[in-house]
Amino acid sequence: MSTIEGPTAAEPADDVPRATAAERIDHEARLRGEGVEFPDKPEGPIAAAIIAGGIGAAALGLFTTLAEASTDIHDWLEWDADVGPLSGKTIMAVIVWLVAWAILHVRYRNRPYETRRAFAIAMVLIGLGVLGTFPTFFQAFAP
Repeated sequence: MSTIEGPTAAEPADDVPRATAAERIDHEARLRGEGVEFPDKPEGPIAAAIIAGGIGAAALGLFTTLAEASTDIHDWLEWDADVGPLSGKTIMAVIVWLVAWAILHVRYRNRPYETRRAFAIAMVLIGLGVLGTFPTFFQAFAP
């Protein structure tokens, strides 16, 4: 019978049973000191998810403003009479978010992309989305 020892240099630190995050970090630091290389992974998929979230938020603001600006769009977005146009606005925003995430993921999946830049882009888009949901803003477009 063999006893289970800690992971070797060939095993990743995540395989440590019940290891805390601090223990995994210490283990990885020891492995790096032994000359074990950990390949960098591209941050493109992370950036894609962050930017897609911003696009979804901006889409919600856009659909909210468009529903107020046009009775045709308002009526089209009213998919459930009990909920009103909110049902169409939110469902369409989720669809836009998912499509954007899929497209951006395919585009950036193997590319290095700076996460800070993606975060800045997402914050601008989220800000525009929040602006579009403020009554003072979208009521300015009422016919």
